[in-house]
Amino acid sequence: MSSSEVSRETLIERYFPHKIEEIKAYAQLLTTAGLERGLIGPREGERIWERHIFNCLPIISLIPQKSSLIDIGSGAGLPGIVIALARPDLTISLIEPLERRQDFLEEAIAPLVASGSTIEVLRGQAQDFRDQAHYVTARAVAPLEKLKRISWHLIKVGGSLLAMKGESAQEEMKSVKNSLLHEITLEDLELGRIVEIRKGG
Repeated sequence: MSSSEVSRETLIERYFPHKIEEIKAYAQLLTTAGLERGLIGPREGERIWERHIFNCLPIISLIPQKSSLIDIGSGAGLPGIVIALARPDLTISLIEPLERRQDFLEEAIAPLVASGSTIEVLRGQAQDFRDQAHYVTARAVAPLEKLKRISWHLIKVGGSLLAMKGESAQEEMKSVKNSLLHEITLEDLELGRIVEIRKGG
């Protein structure tokens, strides 16, 4: 059964049980300020739940409790803010180089910080930072080979790069050794493709 056949409210309650009002407020922000400021495309507003928010959820199944995470090229907060709302146990940093996007992210996370979530926004390129986390996530940032190159120093030994990819995932994986494709179908959600590259000792 796909998300279109299950009520949106049911999915919100299932995947954001502790942050129901917050995820609704974030979706509203995406379809208003996000649209007005060009962070999402003009035709994306009506598809914001299925195409953007629920689409980010499969990645959370790969992240253990209490992990730290850096979301690079966070843009409108996808997947970083969605992960933070679905998994309040995580410590999350959003890296974004563009000031207008940073301003949007700061506005979006303010209610989360106020309610106790551990989330911050860092302005710059991934290459500018030396912080490290258990996981680095990215959605529509760069081809896999480049993504690994710009983010590898941010990942702790034993951690992983988790890249959200589409149907081109298999092709991109040819350029990166030891990459692993996870095809994840959470209950009543569309298939998610996550490419994982683990950082060994």
